[in-house]
Parts: sequence; C-alpha cells; structure tokens
Amino acid sequence: MENNNNLPAVPSNALSEGYSHIKGWGIDADLKNDPTYPIKRRTDEERFGYTWERPAQQARDVEILTSTERNNLPAVFGTTLPPSGLSGAIRRFAFKYSESDYAHWLPLMLADRVGVAEGIISDLSRGHIPDYFNERGWGAEMEYNRKNFLLKVAAGAAVATAITALLIYRKRQKNQ
Repeated sequence: MENNNNLPAVPSNALSEGYSHIKGWGIDADLKNDPTYPIKRRTDEERFGYTWERPAQQARDVEILTSTERNNLPAVFGTTLPPSGLSGAIRRFAFKYSESDYAHWLPLMLADRVGVAEGIISDLSRGHIPDYFNERGWGAEMEYNRKNFLLKVAAGAAVATAITALLIYRKRQKNQ
C-alpha cells in the first residue's frame, strides 16, 4: 500500500469483522482519508491507546450517588452540595435505575425543582428574602423579549387560574 502523506499504512484487515455490520464503523481507520491531516500531526497514540497512571482517588467524605452502569467513583467529583432533604431522597430513588431509563431522569428533574423550593424555604428561614424576579432573569426578559415574556406570564396565570378553579369546584362538590 503506497503511503503519500508519511502516514502509517492501514492493513486491509483493519476492520474487525465482528463490528463491520455497524453503519459508519471504522470510518476513520484509513489514515490517508483523515480530514484533520496535515493540521494534526499524528503520533499513533490515538490508535494504540494512551498509557497513563490514574490520579490519586479523591477522599469520599460526603454521600456520592453513583450510576448503576458505573459503580466506581471517578478520580475527582463535586462535594459542595451532597444530596439532602426531599430532593436528596428523590435523587437517591433515581440512582437506583439505569441512565437509559425514564425512572432515572424524570425524578432527577423533579429533584431539581424540589431543590429550588427547598432553597427558597432555606433563604426565608434565615431571614433572607430572595429576589426571585431578577434571579430568574425576568427583568432582562421583560426588557428584551417583552412579547414572549408576557405570553409566558399569561399562560402561567391561565394554568394557575384553572388549577384554582378545579380545586374550588372539587371542594364544593365534596361539601354538597
């Protein structure tokens, strides 16, 4: 095999037969058909794998939730906000399921919303009144995106009114 670009020749059996049925498999196997050449100078480390020593494991001094697919801890992880309260319980529940499952991601999104409410309650309990309007960026949105902001406010008011009306209706039905 002729080599015009000073790249190592790729043997004809470079693609494993076990994976050749996958569309796009081995698309980057031919180094002469590499769109990054000649900008990227190759040392063949990408092809044969890097050898490196794993960094020292960070100390685990708070609860760290781990995936069911990957039980070991990464070398470095965040410890500033360990799971706590109701949002932490929801997160613990979510991490019992695979990352490919809705039962993992939907509770995590719910836990984020619950965490916001817990943060507001925590602020109020310490005597700090949150500036919710500006923290959510509504001032800037009102100034630069007024039409959509007013549509969002109207939709939120409509949903809140509908929920309130439904609750009042159910209460009246129950009392009759």
